[in-house]
Amino acid sequence: MRFTGTFIIVVTVFVTVLITSNIIAVKPIELITLPFEFIGSKSVIIPASIIIFPISYIVGDILTEVYGFRVARGVIWLGFAANLLVVIGLWLGGLIPAAGFWGDQEAYDTILGQVPWILVASFIAYLIGEFSNSTVLALLKFKMQGRLLFVRTIGSTVVGQGLDSFIFIYIAFGIGSDWSAQGLLQAALAQWIVKILYETVATPLTYAVVGYMKKKEEMDVTDVPRSLNPLGIFV
Repeated sequence: MRFTGTFIIVVTVFVTVLITSNIIAVKPIELITLPFEFIGSKSVIIPASIIIFPISYIVGDILTEVYGFRVARGVIWLGFAANLLVVIGLWLGGLIPAAGFWGDQEAYDTILGQVPWILVASFIAYLIGEFSNSTVLALLKFKMQGRLLFVRTIGSTVVGQGLDSFIFIYIAFGIGSDWSAQGLLQAALAQWIVKILYETVATPLTYAVVGYMKKKEEMDVTDVPRSLNPLGIFV
């Protein structure tokens, strides 16, 4: 395919959102305080990445809907490689001795030197979540013959973001941390619900962007089920 300026912008947004999300995910935030208990607590605590990470799924939907699964697959792997490069860079930056006058090494290690389990959780959850999202959307597009975009975007988000939320929370904060079983379940469910609401609210914008890009790029790819292979082998 030809790589137009529009495509490059969309891919840049995707990769930027992914990298930013993984850096700020280390910080838990208290999203809201509910007037009732939600799995044992009125406070809803989730990673700070919730403010931007759902955008990666919206962009993933747009890529799959317009360019097809194969192009989306390439962008997902590109995002993975870019994030790995950032992690390696941050790790090396932490290992190199600081200048004598700089006294913020501990702060650097705390924020940017993320513990191994958070990195493992991020990589696993990202790949499983993004590929599940893209696969479900492509399958639904094939089965529904391109109709009802909102059903496909929200439906794929329910699956992809659900897997992403639970895998990330339970690996990142369930291993080597003092989070309770209730806290883990609450954080995973809350993150999942917020992401679905995020996608739902953004549906009109998704429609507008998809419509614009299909017209501008003159593309509207529908994938057959046998081509939906995350590794691109035998397709």
